[in-house]
Amino acid sequence: MPTLEANTLTQQEYLAGELASEIKHEYIAGQVYAMAGVSKNHDRITGNILRQLGNHLEGSPCEVFASDIKVKAGADFFYPDVMVVCDDQTANEYYTEYPVIIVEVLSKSTRKTDHSSKRMAYLTIPTLQEYVLIEQDFVDIEVVRKSQNWQSFHYFLGDAVTFKSINVALAVEAIYQRVQNQDVIEFLQSKSTML
Repeated sequence: MPTLEANTLTQQEYLAGELASEIKHEYIAGQVYAMAGVSKNHDRITGNILRQLGNHLEGSPCEVFASDIKVKAGADFFYPDVMVVCDDQTANEYYTEYPVIIVEVLSKSTRKTDHSSKRMAYLTIPTLQEYVLIEQDFVDIEVVRKSQNWQSFHYFLGDAVTFKSINVALAVEAIYQRVQNQDVIEFLQSKSTML
């Protein structure tokens, strides 16, 4: 990831700059990194999760946010693809420090960061209960839960993913609805031949 600026910025400078910027940037160790655009499959997965979690949380104190709201993890700021916040005590309208679920949809360019440095940063957030990594190029949903010592659990087509912190289970098939990758295509073909 190339840095936007060679000089280190303060958090206040970064937050003020984000309000004026047309491009989103993440803030890591005082450096600012421009965010790349996303694919249709990425956006389909994000939309599916956002819609299903939003419907489930309607009327509850929890709410779901898309990738335009930042999360503060230690001294850094990130734009998760989806997050659920249940008791937001953050005074700032543009970020939160209190997510219970963070979801990242992986791509070839973000997979390593989402599995390593972002995971390490996110797991330091005291309120976080579940970190979810969803592959877009093939079907694999990894969930790590605080209640299970951040051990990895993987879910595939035919499974349901339980989000324990908000008491809901979503079918993997529903999360990948309309996604066009080889795993989904083969699953739908085998399902149609069984009818």
